[in-house]
Amino acid sequence: MTACIVGWSHGKFGKREGEDLEKMIVEVSTAAIADAGLAPGDIDEIYVGHFGGGFVKQDFPASLVLQASDALRFKPSTRVENACATGSAAVHQGANAIAARKARVVLVVGVEKMTETPGEQIGGILMKASYVKEEDRDGMSFAGVFGQITQLYFQRYGDQSDAMARIAAKNHKNGVANPYAQLRKDLGYEFCRTVSDKNPIVAGPLRRTDCSLVSDGAAALVLTDVETAMTLKKAVLLRATAQVNDYLPMSRRDIVDFEGCALAWKKALGDARLRIDDLAAVETHDCFTIAELIQYEAMGLVPKGQGARAAMEGWTEKDGRLPVNASGGLKAKGHPIGATGVSMHIMAAMQATGTAGEMQIKKTGVTGVFNMGGAAVANYVTILQPLRA
Repeated sequence: MTACIVGWSHGKFGKREGEDLEKMIVEVSTAAIADAGLAPGDIDEIYVGHFGGGFVKQDFPASLVLQASDALRFKPSTRVENACATGSAAVHQGANAIAARKARVVLVVGVEKMTETPGEQIGGILMKASYVKEEDRDGMSFAGVFGQITQLYFQRYGDQSDAMARIAAKNHKNGVANPYAQLRKDLGYEFCRTVSDKNPIVAGPLRRTDCSLVSDGAAALVLTDVETAMTLKKAVLLRATAQVNDYLPMSRRDIVDFEGCALAWKKALGDARLRIDDLAAVETHDCFTIAELIQYEAMGLVPKGQGARAAMEGWTEKDGRLPVNASGGLKAKGHPIGATGVSMHIMAAMQATGTAGEMQIKKTGVTGVFNMGGAAVANYVTILQPLRA
């Protein structure tokens, strides 16, 4: 892979009242280009990650990026969508354009505005990313989908409520140090473990603290080829990328195994000639705590059925064997669908270069990102490392 991240900008995630898609897009686009030390006219191509689905009236956001500068007018700009992996899909498309020598400098933007939509409608919009013929029934939500996955996992491997609470507590603790996070509060293990009025059961065994947040937000990054990156002030190489799509219907696969996730990790690590233990940190898709737990197994950190071990023994804490979601993850940072994957790449790039501020782990170097759309349907892995030592 020949693309490098050379600049980025990350807006605050949460409820962005009075700010529409255009304002958020313009803000992060302008800042990311400036952070790269480039001018808007240097951009050859633009990719915009935006799930949409009816959260806001304004659709067709690709050309909203052009509002950032007249110098962007007439640049090719394309909207990319792949459910909750939309942001990573946009990053990978930008990298592909550079690898194909169709572009030298690419701007990638991820954006979503979710909180304007009434709560009862949000679940219905998100369920469009399920196999609606079978899974969108009887008021089902994605919390319900992952509640079913959790129940199946418990039936096979035993009750993992303690480990899921550990994951939630870890990510909320990490989120305190993230200035972009929606919820910067250390909730503690006991609160996350205990069902209460403030932490009720949402679906199946899932408590509220097991579920990610409804968010607004935007993030942007600039990609260039290696030759150009060498002339700029910072550069993080996309050492390997992998995309694996699985069947959409959960009925056609063993949903507890996350096979697409496992294959994406295998491909990316293989292409990078690395093992999971070679990574300094991982940003992974904790839309629900059960997802992060299963992802420990899919990435090869632990064998199948032993995800709880990584959580309970502190392997994935900031000072552990492999820090996972030092940013707070989707649980604390928030999950504005189209922005999530772009955000994850920025967080991983910051860790790789030792520029993550209070979020920074002790070790720098090679980092990984896993972002998924649907229930492990669209699976994206990126391996990142500083281009210069």
